[in-house]
Amino acid sequence: MKRFYLITNEVKDPEGAFTKKIAAMIEKHGGEAVCVKNDRQALAEGGMAGVDCALVLGGDGTLLRAAGNMMDSDIPLLGINLGTLGYLAEVESACAEEAVEKLFQDDYVREERMMLSGRVMTGKEERYALNDIVISRCGPLQILNVRIYVNDRFLKDYCADGVIVATPTGSTGYNLSAGGPIVEPSARLLLLTPICPHTLNTRSIVFSPEDEITVEIPEGKDGKAQMVEANFDGSNTVTLQTGDRIVIHRADKTTGIVRLNTESFLAVLHKKMSEV
Repeated sequence: MKRFYLITNEVKDPEGAFTKKIAAMIEKHGGEAVCVKNDRQALAEGGMAGVDCALVLGGDGTLLRAAGNMMDSDIPLLGINLGTLGYLAEVESACAEEAVEKLFQDDYVREERMMLSGRVMTGKEERYALNDIVISRCGPLQILNVRIYVNDRFLKDYCADGVIVATPTGSTGYNLSAGGPIVEPSARLLLLTPICPHTLNTRSIVFSPEDEITVEIPEGKDGKAQMVEANFDGSNTVTLQTGDRIVIHRADKTTGIVRLNTESFLAVLHKKMSEV
C-alpha cells in the first residue's frame, strides 16, 4: 500500500493535528496521503482512483459513515480510534505509527464484512447498512407494535420500543446494548433483537444469511396509526407508517475492512470489555 485517503472526524480532531501527523508518517515512508472532507463527493468526482486504503480517523460512527459512502469503491477501510470504546476502529491512536508501518510492509489481512440491504415495499430505493437496521418509534414516547415475517411466513408480533436487525459486525453495537448476542464479525448470519420488549420471554433470534426478514407496521394500541423510523447504521433514516413493510436481507455488497491485529476476536473482546 502506498496511496491513502484520510477521512477525519473533525469533531474529534478539530485542529487537524492528528490528521497531519498521520499524513507525515505516510509521506515519511514514501507514500501519498490525501485528506478528504467529503468522501462521497471525492468518489463521484473520481478523486479516489488508485487509492489503496482509506484511513478513517474517528470512532465507529465515522467508519460506518465512510463504509456507506464508499461501498461501491472496493477501497478497504482501516479505522484509527479517536473515540472511546471502538470495535470497528481497531487501531488506537497511540499505535498509529506502527499501523502505518505494517501497511507499507503489506502486513495486514483484508476481511470482507457482510452488509444488510433494506427496501420499503412502497418505494424502489434500496439502502444498505454494515452494522444494523433499527426500526424504532418516532415522536411521543409510546410502545411500538411490529409484525415479523421470515421468508414470507409469519413469525411473531413484538410489543417493544423497536427491533434491531444486525450483522455479525453490528452485534457489538446497539444489538449488544439491547441484550443481543455477540458474534464473531467474519460470520455470515442475521440477528433479530427486540429493544426493551414488553414481555418476559422474548429473546434474540439468529437466522441464516439466506433468510429474508420482513418488518410490518400494523395498527398500534386501540387501532391508532403508528409512525416509526427505519434507521440504517445510525444516520440514514426512512419514515414508515401503519401498513408499510420493510424487507431486509443480506446485501450483495460487502465492506472491506483492513485488520492488523493478530489477536483473536475473543482476546480483543476481552480487552474492550475490560475497558468499560
